[in-house]
Amino acid sequence: MTTQRTRPETMGENDVIDLLLAQHAMIRNLFDEVEQAAPDRRGEAFTRLVRLLAVHETAEEEIVHPYARLKIEGGDAVVDDRLAEENHAKELLQQMDQAGPEAPDFAEKLAVLRAAVEAHARSEERYEFPQLRGHTSEAERRSMALGVKAAEAMAPTHPHPGTESATKNVLMGTPIAMMDRVRDVIRQAMGKHG
Repeated sequence: MTTQRTRPETMGENDVIDLLLAQHAMIRNLFDEVEQAAPDRRGEAFTRLVRLLAVHETAEEEIVHPYARLKIEGGDAVVDDRLAEENHAKELLQQMDQAGPEAPDFAEKLAVLRAAVEAHARSEERYEFPQLRGHTSEAERRSMALGVKAAEAMAPTHPHPGTESATKNVLMGTPIAMMDRVRDVIRQAMGKHG
């Protein structure tokens, strides 16, 4: 896998649905990488997974889900279900981060997290994305993709040369703290407040 394909903000997809589907594949690949990593490399791979999940899920919450609430049939219920799934995954991430990759039950919890994240992705792909594609224009989806990419460029999963310290500030600490800081960055990028 090339570095460019693991940096969401440099992905070529211009439709938000295609972009999110490609990111779901990246997340599955990172789970594979964490599972297969040697014990001394597991922490670094897990940190990259946590960062990608933080940026991806927060971009969905701030950009995609609000649109889905307005545009798709039963949007509030669909989005509320996705948010409940995301909250479950966040709780697992928080527990795993506190225990660390050396914890005796890390592999077991990673399997539970992976199952939760993949079930969530399948639900989005089945219930949210097709309706969103059907009830939005190409221009709207392109605009959402630009928003997701802009937000992710400001909080990248891989630091760009010269931005390491800013990235470190956004993507350090607990998964929940990362998500909060990414949310602030996205709201700033999208011109939203609070």
